[in-house]
Amino acid sequence: MSPARKILVVGGLALAAFGMLYGLHYALFVEHQTLDGMGGSLTNAFVHAAERDIPQSHVAVDAYSRRKYVYVRQVDVHSHWIGLAMLLIVFGVVFDRVAFAERTRVLIAIALLVGSILFPLGVLLQASIRGPIPSALAITGSALVIVSLLFTTWGFVRQDG
Repeated sequence: MSPARKILVVGGLALAAFGMLYGLHYALFVEHQTLDGMGGSLTNAFVHAAERDIPQSHVAVDAYSRRKYVYVRQVDVHSHWIGLAMLLIVFGVVFDRVAFAERTRVLIAIALLVGSILFPLGVLLQASIRGPIPSALAITGSALVIVSLLFTTWGFVRQDG
C-alpha cells in the first residue's frame, strides 16, 4: 500500500472512530441537558410573554438561541468528522489512480486529512471560544479540503485524458 493510501485509509479510520466516540459521548452526557435547557428557555419565553413581561421573554429567547447555536455545532461536528472520514477512506482505496507523482499524492492526502480534522474542530471551538481563531481554523480546514479535492479531481481527469 502506498504512503498516500495509508494516510487516507488509516487517517480516515481514526477520524471515523473519533467522530463516533465524540458523538456517543455527546449523546450520553451532554445532549439531554442541552435539550432540556432549550425547552426550558422556550417555556420561560412563552410564560413571560403570557405575563406580558416582554423584556424577560426576550432574555429567555436569547438563552434559547445561544443553546441552539451550541447544540447545532455539536451535532454538526461529529457528523462532519464521520462524513469526511468516509471520504478519506473511499479516496484511499482508489488514490493510486490519481495521476500525480507519489510525493504530490502524499501532500494531497496530508492536506485532506489535516483539513478534515481542522474544519470540524474550528466549528466545535466556535461554540465555546469567541474570536477569530475558531473561525480561522474552520476556514483553513475547509479550504484545505476544497483545494485537495480539486487537485484530486484534476489527478483523476489527467489519468483519464
